[in-house]
Amino acid sequence: MKFKTLSVADSENFIKESTPIILDCRDMKDYRAGHLEDALHVHEGLKESLVKRGDKQRSLLIYCYYGHASEHLAEFFSDFGFKHVYSLEGGYSSWKEKHQEA
Repeated sequence: MKFKTLSVADSENFIKESTPIILDCRDMKDYRAGHLEDALHVHEGLKESLVKRGDKQRSLLIYCYYGHASEHLAEFFSDFGFKHVYSLEGGYSSWKEKHQEA
């Protein structure tokens, strides 16, 4: 596997320490309803821009609804030479669940 998965707890520390580019690959309606702070909504133009001009040494943290689609996107970016790619385990639903408990 060319990318790693991070639990919600590990991703919180990772975001604070690494300031990754955070990518939300859910649909726009759900992105607008709520997303991780500083997350960018993934669309074809953003993907193309990152592949062509992105800093491939900068970390990427990708999430979707439940953690499956983000793994495919993480593999996509890894295949294009990004060195530090992570998928949020359990996706936005796990993130939201943990933060509702807090």
